[in-house]
Amino acid sequence: MAKYTIGDIALKAGVSIATVSRVLNNKRYVNPDTRERVLRVVEEAGFVPNVIASGLASGRSRFLGILVPSFAWSFIPDIMYGVSAAIASTQHELLLYTIDQIKHDHSGREDLIGRILFPKITAGLLAIFPGQWAAEHIIHLHTDGQLPVVMIDDQAEPSAIPWVSSDNRSGAYTAVRHLIALGHQRIAHIEGPMSYFCSRERYEGYRQAMTEAGLSVDPELVLEADFGLDGGKSAAHKLFALSPEQRPTAIFSASDGMAYGVIAAAEQCGLRIPGDVALVGFDDFSASSLVRPALTTMKQPFHEMGRKGIELLLSLIESSQDPAVPVAHTPDPEKQEIIASTHIQLETKLIVRASCGFTPSQQ
Repeated sequence: MAKYTIGDIALKAGVSIATVSRVLNNKRYVNPDTRERVLRVVEEAGFVPNVIASGLASGRSRFLGILVPSFAWSFIPDIMYGVSAAIASTQHELLLYTIDQIKHDHSGREDLIGRILFPKITAGLLAIFPGQWAAEHIIHLHTDGQLPVVMIDDQAEPSAIPWVSSDNRSGAYTAVRHLIALGHQRIAHIEGPMSYFCSRERYEGYRQAMTEAGLSVDPELVLEADFGLDGGKSAAHKLFALSPEQRPTAIFSASDGMAYGVIAAAEQCGLRIPGDVALVGFDDFSASSLVRPALTTMKQPFHEMGRKGIELLLSLIESSQDPAVPVAHTPDPEKQEIIASTHIQLETKLIVRASCGFTPSQQ
């Protein structure tokens, strides 16, 4: 099958290449008859414009880079749904990069950054939970003026670039206050890796709620795990091995994944949830309404995080005269500074289900 160029289309339609370009990009100021003739030739020729080449030629890319850690992470589809919803009414398209498919060594990292920076292909980058090593490189892309970047992240403390996350501290505070309102005083906390900013924030929310209620934080009831099911199960076994007087009557798990492990451990130990121990998680994964008992949890607004992240990135791109111009060289430094320092924390929401022991009569 013959391959046609934009020049071939222009020749067949009897117009200039610029006119064909205006038609293909749905620009105004094209005679309706001319537009119809060009489109008829395009259809007859089966011509598919090279959008990357057109971006290189115009200096304005329609592509937004999206960097994700792994499709195995439960909430990535929800975040991507928000991203897709945000760009549905725009002319932008997505280029997806995945961290889990590259080597975590120097050459792998340099290769990833090189692909993201391939001249003018991407107008900006939305980095979703990039992890420490990738985050360091990505921050430099933005601060050095090479590429507009927004991060959706709560593993590292907010950096000097636009950043979107859940309000982890407030969410944890709400979760523990809910357990306290149900009459619990010995409340354990299974925290995530304390190298993560979100784990420290969720612990602080737990501690604040306990302190305000006049309850002491027993170090024996605070255990660190890995956010996963096995880590939660191991921590729960340690808690359930305590004497009945020392054992917690409620557990706040810093992730739904670890809460699933608590449910499994309780069954193995012959304990009932919520009869013997109440349980609240943090995330509201889709499986949390399906486990038995259904899990009470703090819902993270993953869809909203994706939408806000991409909207912030588009604002950053549009703040320049041209998306191809480095961020550091935007014509309005004051506006750029406001955007660059934007840190958005979205509210979480308590989703009450059976695992906490709440009943309508307690309202």
